[in-house]
Amino acid sequence: MNIRRVRFDHPDAVKLNDEVQAEYHVRYGDGGDATVLAPEDFDPPRGVFLIAYDERDRPVATGGWRSQDHNDEGNEDGDAELKRMFVIEEMRGRGLARRILAALEEDARAAGRVRMVLETGTKQPEAIALYTSSGYEPCAKFGYYRHHEESLCYAKRL
Repeated sequence: MNIRRVRFDHPDAVKLNDEVQAEYHVRYGDGGDATVLAPEDFDPPRGVFLIAYDERDRPVATGGWRSQDHNDEGNEDGDAELKRMFVIEEMRGRGLARRILAALEEDARAAGRVRMVLETGTKQPEAIALYTSSGYEPCAKFGYYRHHEESLCYAKRL
């Protein structure tokens, strides 16, 4: 796998983001994640967006983080918020998400962030298993879905 930094508005990022949104809609029936994201949210040094490409140079997995500090949505100073972790169906089970997650954690740590946080949902057991097996623990809810009953939030000190 070749993992590259791209902008969130890169055509491959847009394509995979559309796929993850469609999957969220299938799982939750709500049209996808309504969290507002802008391409500049992921511009270094305040964030990064990664895409993994296979041996044929096809985009097969994504993930990004963006800086968050204390706000009225429950974030704390020094947070790096994980967003848009996704692996296309045919490439799942090969450790891609774990590789992207490790790269994102290292990048956020190098940027001076002190805690990686994420929000997932009760209908994403694969995500929950990845995060808990990677050292993430439940934390106070934050973000757009903090009042939603199917929302689960996790954090890990960097």
